[in-house]
Amino acid sequence: MKISKKSRYGITALIDLAMNSKDGHVALSHIAERNGISLQYLEQVFASLRRVGMIKSIKGAQGGYLLNKPTKNITVAEIIETLDGTYHIESEEGAANSENPAIAITIQTIIIDKVNSKMDEILLNITLDDLVNDYKANNEFNEQMYYI
Repeated sequence: MKISKKSRYGITALIDLAMNSKDGHVALSHIAERNGISLQYLEQVFASLRRVGMIKSIKGAQGGYLLNKPTKNITVAEIIETLDGTYHIESEEGAANSENPAIAITIQTIIIDKVNSKMDEILLNITLDDLVNDYKANNEFNEQMYYI
């Protein structure tokens, strides 16, 4: 599985939004600038996130974006599915038409179903809150390092 650029940018932007929206809404241009993401591309990403109610927008000159749900209620699985569709490996096709359908069934049950189950187990249990907390911990560590 490869996480697409769209999902990576979406996750990055949501971490940024969560970190910077404590005092109010955040301008999309600021998120784009801080993270080196094209504003036009980020507008497309945020349109998808807004459609599912993950974020909300405030119109006007002083407008911007806010999370519409608590960070602990937004999973990585939900973000990826919103931006790219399913993250599951496609089912083994051709089992019924195969000379040996048992092989296709074996591949499906022993590999594909188990991998999909583990991805669900991981991605449904990592929240935006987890990502924000890890970012804070890593950022504090980097700020404390001294360079000679």
